[in-house]
Amino acid sequence: MKTISKVTIGLATAMLLFVGCADKAAPAQETNVATTTEKQLSYRNTSLYHEKDTTTPAVKYCDAPAGTSQKIQRAFQDAPPMIPHDTEGMLPIKAGNNQCIQCHMPDVAASMGATPIPPSHFLNMRPDNKIVNGKFEKAVDNLKNQVSVKKTNKLYQGRFNCSQCHAPQSNAKLITQNRFQADYLSKDGAFKSHWNEQVTKDLDTVGKDSSVTQEDIENKNSLAGKPVSKD
Repeated sequence: MKTISKVTIGLATAMLLFVGCADKAAPAQETNVATTTEKQLSYRNTSLYHEKDTTTPAVKYCDAPAGTSQKIQRAFQDAPPMIPHDTEGMLPIKAGNNQCIQCHMPDVAASMGATPIPPSHFLNMRPDNKIVNGKFEKAVDNLKNQVSVKKTNKLYQGRFNCSQCHAPQSNAKLITQNRFQADYLSKDGAFKSHWNEQVTKDLDTVGKDSSVTQEDIENKNSLAGKPVSKD
């Protein structure tokens, strides 16, 4: 009984000491936690519940006549350049009506102060596959590093639709800033294309760095990757 009383008194004393220390402890520091309002959740910084006071920002495209505008730096190496001038009356582009080539063909571009169409647009990279006796035959063997790249003297008609890759650039303010910085492979890569030089560069499908195996080559004509019957 005496032992229990001593233990009880000891625990009570320890509790009093603990409480006393706690009273003397420094008060907890309040921290400011950044909060995001519902208005800030909207890209337009307006209410999420109605659009009564919401207006879209004004968007204006360059209205400078062709030949008087400044070139726009390419987004990355060999990226299709943006159109820096007014395109009023030039669109839509058709195979038989393409006003772009009147200024951008290499033989007249310099005199017109325009960027010449690059050599890549004078390449035909479509293989001449054929149907022989109802059977499809490939003109090239891709597994043997064969490609079909033919130079032409005229603008390849597979690229006649300029606006498929090239578009005017607006002066609209970016909602979300883009911090991407291009790493150009050539000194003039910001304003000139070298894509035609890269078409077959480092193309290795049968060498030491290839992922194509001998088994792949043997089964190239099989159905669903199954081994070809030798019977």
